[in-house]
Amino acid sequence: MIGGGAGGAAAVAELVAAGHEVRFWSRSAQTLAPFQAQGGVAFDGILGSGTAQPALMTCDFAAAIDGAEVVLVCLPTFAHAGIALALARAGSTIPAVLNPGHTGGALEFAQVFRSLGATQPPIAEFSTLTYVARKYTPSRVTITGKAKNVRLAALPHGKDAADAALEMFRSARMASDVLACDLANVNMVLHVPGTVLGAAWVEATRGDFTFYVQGMTAGVARVMRELDGERRAVAHAFGHDLPNLIEEMQAIGTVDQSIRDHDDFAQAIASGEANARIKAPDSLQHRYYREDFGHGLLPFIALATIARVDVPVAHSLLRVAQALLGFDPASTGRTAERMGIAGLDRNGLLNLVGGACRGA
Repeated sequence: MIGGGAGGAAAVAELVAAGHEVRFWSRSAQTLAPFQAQGGVAFDGILGSGTAQPALMTCDFAAAIDGAEVVLVCLPTFAHAGIALALARAGSTIPAVLNPGHTGGALEFAQVFRSLGATQPPIAEFSTLTYVARKYTPSRVTITGKAKNVRLAALPHGKDAADAALEMFRSARMASDVLACDLANVNMVLHVPGTVLGAAWVEATRGDFTFYVQGMTAGVARVMRELDGERRAVAHAFGHDLPNLIEEMQAIGTVDQSIRDHDDFAQAIASGEANARIKAPDSLQHRYYREDFGHGLLPFIALATIARVDVPVAHSLLRVAQALLGFDPASTGRTAERMGIAGLDRNGLLNLVGGACRGA
């Protein structure tokens, strides 16, 4: 289990309870110390409450992966390349599961191995994190949501990773290729418009408002709908007819099933109990900015370029982010080059991910 944040801690709680032998790794001794001091991961929320006791809690990467059957990566997606690099340098061929991969995670992970001439392990990814979770204190994770259905896909020769993911997470549903997961990344649509349009409020209040309720205004929702339409158009170009954001979130379980108007983004998202109490980012350095632009919007635009689909709203949001954040997300983000897809056309990308050449 790679990752000491809220997602990793939530996974420890669930997997230990299910009887799996879990080794809990974090690169940060400071992050791990509160868990070690109390002998495990304290948790509360929809999984109940208690303290999950992993077999090992360590900052020693070699010890964490030695003899492991699967490496479960529960980290923000900007950390994926570093983990892939560590695994490749260790000569690891252990199946790797990215929870989540978001947009292009499996592609980037595989490209790191290729760039080093290392043997690529089986790789699978989820479209989104299987939990809604937050660490309000350093030693405890509060889990307010657990995915009911979440997309899972593997790169070619990644069956062992997909099988491991299916065994660990009963909510997983196999998709035909990783592009179906990449283009079902709800966080790109859910976070990017609100963080751009709410940036002044974030800076003025240090995030003292509920992001998915108070921050979900009609204007934000209109931009979200436009971005969501672009996402679905790119997916369609690759042969995937994906539901809109609200339908996808209903399947995951973060929008109430009673919602019937799937075009009323503001009302539907604000009604979701799992997200209702979550505060907005406290600064422009928050994960919603650091992750969802460079590792959500940027790779989405790369996929749109290959699909030859015009995505003006996505381009506009990225351009504003370049000015807003004071750096270019492309400098550290998930570019076509870092995903190993630069220079490919539509059929070339479909061949790379193992999909048939669909349509004309």
